[in-house]
Amino acid sequence: MRALRLFLLSLAALLLGAPMAAAYIEKGDDLMSEKPEGYPVATLGGGCFWCLESEYRALDGVLFTRVGYMGGESETPSYEQISTGNTGHAEVIEVTFDPKKLKYKDLLEFFLTKAHDPTTLNQQGVDTGTQYRSAIFYHDEGQKRDAEKMIKRVNMNKVYPDPIVTAVVPVETFWEGEDHHQQYYEKYEKENGQPHIRMYLKQQRKR
Repeated sequence: MRALRLFLLSLAALLLGAPMAAAYIEKGDDLMSEKPEGYPVATLGGGCFWCLESEYRALDGVLFTRVGYMGGESETPSYEQISTGNTGHAEVIEVTFDPKKLKYKDLLEFFLTKAHDPTTLNQQGVDTGTQYRSAIFYHDEGQKRDAEKMIKRVNMNKVYPDPIVTAVVPVETFWEGEDHHQQYYEKYEKENGQPHIRMYLKQQRKR
């Protein structure tokens, strides 16, 4: 199903007739190649983890990211298994950040107002299913309170015409995604010499 969606997106880009040679991957200044010890972590689900990870890797203060699966019933899930929507897992990103540069509240505000649409139940764009649900997996009571307050604030500010449906739930076992899914868009652009179609279309929308 995802292959068909990507084909349709590629076809749309060809019909637009716009060049795709320019690099579109944005990276923050603080990214590390390995996960550092002693820093807080945020775990978030908001649609395709390729897209969500690329959004956070562009922020200064983000030190490390990795994608994976959380919130399901089976152990050691694979991408193929969770893509069926039958395991109960969500595609998530784990964000390690420097709180001196980027507060947890800032990550939440970005998540709820820019990184994805928190008002669509089990859907982000063309991706549908419970694996694409919007969720904040809190690591402690402080993160839980911050998440609930931020959701209330964004709703009160009428950022969206519809109410936020993001679930606030305790963190569970993080099953790390397969290596080729980690920083997928960056690897794709490096290997192919042009941005992935989703990155291209996203940048066109920002213009």
